[in-house]
Amino acid sequence: MELAVYSLLICASLIMPSLQSPEHHAPNVTDLTFKNMDFAMNLYLNIASRHDENIFFSPLSVSTSFAALSLAARNSTRSEILSGLNLETLEQAGQLDLIPQLFQHLQENISQAGALKLEQGTALFVDLHFQIEKAFGDQIKLFFNADIENVDFKKTEKSKEIINKHVREKTGGKVKEMVTKIDPFTRMMLINTIFFQGAWTYPFNPNSTENGRFYVDKYNIVQVPMMFILDKFYVANDDELRAKVLRLPYLGGAAMLIVLPDLHVDYTTIDDEINADRFLSWIKNLKQKKLEVSLPKFTMEQSYALHTILPALGIQNVFKDTANFKGISQEPGLKVSQVLHKAVIEVDEKGTTAVAATSVGITPYSMPESFTVNRPFFFFIYHEATNSLLFMGRVNIR
Repeated sequence: MELAVYSLLICASLIMPSLQSPEHHAPNVTDLTFKNMDFAMNLYLNIASRHDENIFFSPLSVSTSFAALSLAARNSTRSEILSGLNLETLEQAGQLDLIPQLFQHLQENISQAGALKLEQGTALFVDLHFQIEKAFGDQIKLFFNADIENVDFKKTEKSKEIINKHVREKTGGKVKEMVTKIDPFTRMMLINTIFFQGAWTYPFNPNSTENGRFYVDKYNIVQVPMMFILDKFYVANDDELRAKVLRLPYLGGAAMLIVLPDLHVDYTTIDDEINADRFLSWIKNLKQKKLEVSLPKFTMEQSYALHTILPALGIQNVFKDTANFKGISQEPGLKVSQVLHKAVIEVDEKGTTAVAATSVGITPYSMPESFTVNRPFFFFIYHEATNSLLFMGRVNIR
């Protein structure tokens, strides 16, 4: 089975006229991924409180973009960004580069796995008539390997074409048009893209896929293509949460963790209970079993206007005339106008030729247990060596 994920975050900044306590040890990548995980859960809860539809986003893409932006933020604007990202406790006095360095090290750790196709990129599009501080340009290149390109935002159609072309190239052509409209007063766009494509270690056989029932709720049942596989997988039970957990590994060091509420358990009761500690406890308690796994194929594309969501997490000042981005420019009135996040996921049976049909012909000595994902569930895609949460979502199939 192959999974392809494409995520994009755009942070557009406009020039508008306008009048901690330290850790006991030096923060490391493990501390960063733990904090990122809790930020992901906070963001998820805020999105989930607005609707009961499918949810899918990349917390790593969002946090990376704002960590890059924090390089230029000053005073309360910077404090709000770090607090909203749940990173303020990683601050060390006089070490403003520490958090960007942690993101740099995390990216290096993830990219070490050569078989894992995970590409993350940051790009800064700056208006031709707008001068950014050299120090900021150097730092964003150093820590986030950012591309910096000048465009003329007054030529809105041309600049839109340039930015959308960049997005298409970075997402394998899956996100064809992220920017639909550009304000001619735009001075800068900060874009983060993340592209993941993974082949299952144990691929599903397409010949075993057949339509099955998916119980959206007790009143709504839909027919979906259900994939099937029999093999050994790692599973856990969360008795307190009344849910089951299944780990589906990818080649190259990533995995999908599926959290399936027990029968007759409303998934919304689980929302408030998911956090970094619980996620790590699931991973710790996984045990291998022979399983019949049934999982729906699904494709999902979700877009979020995060400038309407992030203020609830405390990131407010960046969107106001009082924002302080002196690190980008000494010109007054620089603020973030919008933050757009788009994520696409495609899940099907495809695997690499080298590992096709590895489980065909297994004959169990006893009847295996089954893990049938036929009702709303949560899923998390993470890098196993660092426990870095790359993507998360909720599937209702409405």
